[in-house]
Amino acid sequence: MSIEVIEQRLATYNCKNRIEEINALKEISQEIALMALSKADFFKVAEFHGGTALRILYGTQRFSEDLDFALLMPMKHFDLTKYLMHMHDEFEAYGYQAHITDRVQTSKTVQKQFLKIDSLGKELELIYPRDKYEKKIKIKFELDTNPPEGAKVELKYQTFPLAYSIIAKDLPSMFSGKLHALLCRTYDKGRDWYDFIWFISNQTPINYTLLSSAINQQGPWRGQEIFINRSWVIEKLSNKIQTINWSEIVSDVVHLLKPHEQPSLSVWRKEFFLDLLTKDAFKS
Repeated sequence: MSIEVIEQRLATYNCKNRIEEINALKEISQEIALMALSKADFFKVAEFHGGTALRILYGTQRFSEDLDFALLMPMKHFDLTKYLMHMHDEFEAYGYQAHITDRVQTSKTVQKQFLKIDSLGKELELIYPRDKYEKKIKIKFELDTNPPEGAKVELKYQTFPLAYSIIAKDLPSMFSGKLHALLCRTYDKGRDWYDFIWFISNQTPINYTLLSSAINQQGPWRGQEIFINRSWVIEKLSNKIQTINWSEIVSDVVHLLKPHEQPSLSVWRKEFFLDLLTKDAFKS
């Protein structure tokens, strides 16, 4: 393999500044990681979801930083080692220096309160050579070893850097996962609200079975066996929306958007998000 493959891919992004270039390199690196996992048969036992899945599989406009996965079936003592080693070797073949460590040990910024006890968190630190200097890229890797019940998955195909296949949550299941994050995190992330807008604009239905299972498994309603429906979700989201400092939320996501899309953040306020709750995605 050669770093020329990556350089050619990077050129297609037409980056205008260093932030855009770092985001692009991170995304290219994520694709290499996914291909490596596919070659190691990781997707026979796990599925891909989250913001990076939306970006890579569905072309959302925001860049993403994490790789999020869940086992297809719960497994208490799942061993990630062989998959991580395959990823490590793949990166080395593409010219990276790769180092894989535990997230909790290496990153003080990890929001530990939302990491499930039964999840495995790793961090990929990659050094990519660029002429006379090196770029350090960090990608967070998280695997849920005890996923909530009710997710539906589908087979997706990718072609960079080589052709491979992925098992991923379908969009209604991804939307449910995003709603769980919005309602149950003890901190707020602008990227979650960006994805919320994307799901609404695409009129994505909600997998209420999965959402109910997730909410009863983790978060402030854990173990309460609450019946989750449209009315419940709208009520809780409405309460949440009215407590958020939207200027702080904007600052979390702005660096993940290209300049032409950043002006859309000017409408991010309480009234805008309350209006979204009336859209078609919540009518089924």
